[in-house]
Amino acid sequence: MSIHRYVLTGAPGAGKTTLIDALRERGHAVVAEAATDVIARRRADGRPGEWRDPSFLTEITELQRQRELAATGEVIFFDRSPVCTLALAHYSDLPVPPALQAAVDRATGFYRRQAFLVRPLGFVVKTAARRISYADSLRFAAIHEDVYAACGFTLLDVPNEPVADRVARIEALIG
Repeated sequence: MSIHRYVLTGAPGAGKTTLIDALRERGHAVVAEAATDVIARRRADGRPGEWRDPSFLTEITELQRQRELAATGEVIFFDRSPVCTLALAHYSDLPVPPALQAAVDRATGFYRRQAFLVRPLGFVVKTAARRISYADSLRFAAIHEDVYAACGFTLLDVPNEPVADRVARIEALIG
């Protein structure tokens, strides 16, 4: 059995998690984004400043890897990948930890080489984990595009449209 692992990437607040939830509701296997859970765990432990701390990248990488290994199904959608964590390292001007570099190196053989680029909604809703401005989210999204391209991925466009249309577009693109 061939396993097809697809990544949803893009700007913070673009609707990736909403799309993941909608894909789950349609019966697809999905894997949740790791950074939000790492942020919550760090806050519960009283560790502020998560995205500027190099160990944050390693924690995300480790949780992503656990989730990669636990995921089952013939078609699996991932809310972000280690390549997104590499984009975070570039955005944050942090060194790339060895565990992250190894995960990025594995990603090119683990995930389909086509990733879904979820386009911004035109605004960002701030949450406990997402504190980025819309302008900064667009800059971060551009870094994602550059990093995915540098890693040899083709980005499949998921424009800003209603969720049902976005899901139908993704399903059509995977055949």
